[in-house]
Amino acid sequence: MKLLLDTHALLWALDGNRRLSAAARAAIGSEGAELLISSVCAFEITTKYRIGKLPELAAIARDFPAILDQLDYSALPVSMAHAALAGTLDHPHGDPFDRLLIAQARIEGVPIVSNEALFDGFGVERVW
Repeated sequence: MKLLLDTHALLWALDGNRRLSAAARAAIGSEGAELLISSVCAFEITTKYRIGKLPELAAIARDFPAILDQLDYSALPVSMAHAALAGTLDHPHGDPFDRLLIAQARIEGVPIVSNEALFDGFGVERVW
């Protein structure tokens, strides 16, 4: 099964953070799971590191592609279709990172691992 990880789910999975729910942990660790990491996550992590919101992520922010290569995760680039859908989603949620992840989950037809209950209003399957 393919799973798209929201940025916080990726970070919590990487450091074994207990805030990752048991269901999310089980899905991520399940045999045969293909974990998709969006280029949106790289953008969000490096942006938040640069502006001082995530100073503890220096190592990840400095070389996200190399870290992703070391893991058994698959990169998911943002396509024109993803960007177009994200821009047209008719919902008041304004976080551009979330909107892109939602669009990717919808177009790719994959569940998204996220604690964001607001995602449920966008017609995506959410694992948490």
